[in-house]
Amino acid sequence: MNDPSRPSTLSPLPAQKRAADSVGALPGGRVVAVLGPTNTGKTYLAMERMLAHASGMMGFPLRLLARENYDKVVKAKGAGQVALVTGEEKIIPPGARYWICTVESMPLDHVTQFLAVDEIQLAADPERGHIFTDRLLHARGTEETMFLGSDTIRPLLQKLIPKAEFVSRPRFSSLTYSGHKKLTKLPPRAAVVAFSAADVYGLAELLRRTRGGTAVVLGALSPRTRNAQVQLYQEGAVDYLVATDAIGMGLNMDVDHVAFARLSKFDGQQPRRLRAPEVAQIAGRAGRHLTDGTFGTTDEAPPLDPELIDAVENHTFETLKTLMWRNVNLDFRSPQALLRTLEERPPSPVLIRAREADDHLALQALAQDADLMRLANNPLAVRLLWEVCQIPDFRKVLSDAHTRLLSQIFKYLRDGPAGTLPLDWVAAQVARLDRGEGDIDTLVSRIAHIRTWTYISHRPGWLDDPVHWQERTRAIEDRLSDALHERLTQRFVDKRSAGLVKRLADGRDLLGAVDHDGRVLVEGHPVGRLHGVAFQLDADVPAADAKAITTAARRALGDVITQRVRALETAPDAAITLDGGGELSWDGAVIGVLAPGPTPLAPLVRLVGDDFLQTGQREPVRARLARWMEAHVARVLAPLTALAAAALGKEGQGTELSGAGRGIAFQVAEALGGLPRAALEPLIATLTKEDRRRLAALGLRLGFSQVFLAALTRPAAVALRGLLWSVARGVPVAVPAPGRVTLPVGDLPPDFLAAIGYIPLGARALRVDMLDRLEKSLADRAKAGPLTVVDDLVLSLGVPRAEVPSLMSALGYRLGQPKAEGEPAPWLRRRPKTARVPTPAKAARGKAGAAPAQPAPASDNPFSILRTLVEAP
Repeated sequence: MNDPSRPSTLSPLPAQKRAADSVGALPGGRVVAVLGPTNTGKTYLAMERMLAHASGMMGFPLRLLARENYDKVVKAKGAGQVALVTGEEKIIPPGARYWICTVESMPLDHVTQFLAVDEIQLAADPERGHIFTDRLLHARGTEETMFLGSDTIRPLLQKLIPKAEFVSRPRFSSLTYSGHKKLTKLPPRAAVVAFSAADVYGLAELLRRTRGGTAVVLGALSPRTRNAQVQLYQEGAVDYLVATDAIGMGLNMDVDHVAFARLSKFDGQQPRRLRAPEVAQIAGRAGRHLTDGTFGTTDEAPPLDPELIDAVENHTFETLKTLMWRNVNLDFRSPQALLRTLEERPPSPVLIRAREADDHLALQALAQDADLMRLANNPLAVRLLWEVCQIPDFRKVLSDAHTRLLSQIFKYLRDGPAGTLPLDWVAAQVARLDRGEGDIDTLVSRIAHIRTWTYISHRPGWLDDPVHWQERTRAIEDRLSDALHERLTQRFVDKRSAGLVKRLADGRDLLGAVDHDGRVLVEGHPVGRLHGVAFQLDADVPAADAKAITTAARRALGDVITQRVRALETAPDAAITLDGGGELSWDGAVIGVLAPGPTPLAPLVRLVGDDFLQTGQREPVRARLARWMEAHVARVLAPLTALAAAALGKEGQGTELSGAGRGIAFQVAEALGGLPRAALEPLIATLTKEDRRRLAALGLRLGFSQVFLAALTRPAAVALRGLLWSVARGVPVAVPAPGRVTLPVGDLPPDFLAAIGYIPLGARALRVDMLDRLEKSLADRAKAGPLTVVDDLVLSLGVPRAEVPSLMSALGYRLGQPKAEGEPAPWLRRRPKTARVPTPAKAARGKAGAAPAQPAPASDNPFSILRTLVEAP
């Protein structure tokens, strides 16, 4: 975990922290440890004590909690008296007396009368523990220091801080185990807990369908998004919350019941079962102040063991035996010296060296770059390198991309002409993140990226006009957070149904039906229409009634949707259509859209308008559309299938191709229908007459400069090949109008032109069959005499007269000298470089019938897909 609290300048570290290694030498008055379970008022007590002093500082484990408590202190003391310091946000008025921070960002060189650290038991956490241990050992207020946390840390505090006073705080309300309940039977005002985004989304989807919706809280959400989701729950728009253990650390909500849907989590290295204190920390979110709470299990989690239940209900847990530690007296003489000091062993048996944190791992990775290490050639440069390594990657993956970003930042800061990050480079990095479109995962990733840049914008001296970039990155994060909240709400909160759910809970019901025209009726009134397998609400339905009406429609349509899914599964191929944008329609409605697949010939199908489909219905619908698409490709691009069969020796139509013929068929099929002839010339020279006849029967044309399947130039084949290319690349490109034989190259990608059978010749691309016809006509004229007249042939293809010279040059011709004055200059063919080809006699000396060696096609190349189509029963 990064430690942004370390001084960001290159000055020596504060004397207060480094004067001595022993705790007893630290300045400060009384040290108080306030310990107890959740809902004991520990934070409230510390806030009161801080405000009773002339100055104070509190470190919280989450940026969200820091912001929440900052707002409270501002309300009590005024904005001019309070500073907020986190890795991504700094609000520091000139006269600030009270500092609210994340634990990592506490500016410990700033002296205050009071200092407190919340959730001090996190000193045992494998990832962040060394930072909390550092605060425990070195952070003090001049008059009072307070550590807040669980009783499990008491014995270690007594060893490390012998003079500390201890205050135990009992829980205000009771916490009782209520057993295992089905997810659909959970009481209102319940929080469901899982430990992965996939599990959270799956549980939220089920609650949306059965309970009208749920709020969602994950650690990967930005604070603004988390606040918006919590507010959705607190205001009663939904009665349920699905979350990871992010809710276990101080989020204040009116939760009556906590249900564990999973009892194991991934701790950064391996999956493991939850420990009793972790269960208690999360379960303790149930109940507020004097209101009792309950906890239990649901979904896949089994009932809890009696020993665990007793420990949670009575707050009796095994105490911590060790705390995480990392050396803070670092040697900046060289990167190697810095690494050595980071790896030093702890001075006490109750402290264990923390595993490599993100900043440590980043330094190890950058130390492998010899050029970068040459720049880190003095203590100031090494200290700067360490500061750069502390830039967090909020995606928590420490990818090569993040390491490259750190390397580039260090080089700009160390060796750039201005000693700051270049304005244009920063602007480009930030601008690409300022996009609010995309799904939930995409927005989460963008928020993680922009949070990294927000952190960078707060580093002193790294940017010109840092205030501008702080405001810019914060504004982008806010916009992305709002978009993410909207996506989460759209996906997991059926606002149209929340009122109906409550009415049904009171024993009231609504009746719905579907007529033969697909009109949906609720209580006899038309409210929408069924299109395909999707329901569309009428525009004139009052907004206040929409949620109840839609839920009633969903219930009414249950059997109808099932019938339609079955009808689609058995529908003939002719009932399904594909448009030029990749949308698949059935029954007059778009129900799927093509998405990139393993190869261009095998796109995936993504369902659209599938809100009313149950989980078990989506796959049959998707599979039917996928089968249709596979058959459609095989039908429209049938010549490819036939050629692939010939290459495999499975054409079953008389004499098989020789080795040379199969080699040509293989390569052309693998290239999706066409190749330059030069690449195949050695094989063409050895073809027998029977080979040529068989290849011609398969539609393969051995043209002047191209070998191609002529049938693939038909409009339907061209359109499908262009669509498949666009889907595979994610780049929409318009396919030429049917019948176009030539078109300007312009910005069209060369591989797109090749995919649809057009050959670029300078600024103009010719359809491959027209190119072959043109080359034959030019050759015939050249045989009859000097080739002086070509315009009529070229212009007939729609090529502008001004482009004739460049096109002829691209075809391999050059203008010669006229034989006599006044005569036109002839077009002369450049002599191509020809490959040496074995004579038929030499070829015959080879093994009779032996096919040339052919590379085994990889499972993900186009030819493998063709093989699948050929071999399918």
